[in-house]
Amino acid sequence: MNEILDGLIKALQLIFSGDPRVIEITLRSLYVSGTATLVATLWGLPIAMTLSLKSFRGRFLVKNIFNTLLGIPTVGLGLILFLLLSKAGPLGFLGLLFTPSGIIIGEAVLVTPIVVSLATTAIEAIDPEIMKQAKTLGASDSQASTTVLREATSSIVLAGIASFNRAIAELGVAQMVGGNIFHTTQVLTTVIANETQIDNIGISIALTIILLAIVFGITLTVNVIQRRRK
Repeated sequence: MNEILDGLIKALQLIFSGDPRVIEITLRSLYVSGTATLVATLWGLPIAMTLSLKSFRGRFLVKNIFNTLLGIPTVGLGLILFLLLSKAGPLGFLGLLFTPSGIIIGEAVLVTPIVVSLATTAIEAIDPEIMKQAKTLGASDSQASTTVLREATSSIVLAGIASFNRAIAELGVAQMVGGNIFHTTQVLTTVIANETQIDNIGISIALTIILLAIVFGITLTVNVIQRRRK
């Protein structure tokens, strides 16, 4: 019990003193996970719009694949990416292994099913008459699709928040693809895991508090903004 209290006291000291290492790791985590979420959204939204607004052979199968990938173990995905990005792997020439860019790509792949599945559900929930009315008024297919997408904005924003929270809180991909290299690829989750193993409880608790505060703070802020708009 004393060890936990000592760790908590040290954690608060690290946070409120503005410890450079804590700040560095936190900023890197925000950058990596934020960029990964943006990348996943940029390529995930067109997929979601296609799945929700177009009819084609295999559509049901593709939707189910993305839904299944929602539960993919991060360690398993991390291993696959490690093998692909290693020097002996087919993508080794890109030099992404043990780099922030590698973690970004890995986390983007991880959260893409969240973006696609939630955005597809959100778009499908929009009244089909909205798209028909837009076309009746002379809108092209792309303009009508944009109108539907605009109607689903709130739900899509929540999909983005869920994706970011998943990215910043995951460990497997960040550990295996990033390698937890000091001053280079250390992020909140990898440092929490490794510092706990070497009994450095203070910094582990400090970073855990920061991680929880980020997830809670962003989710609460978005919900408050959306509620005020309504």
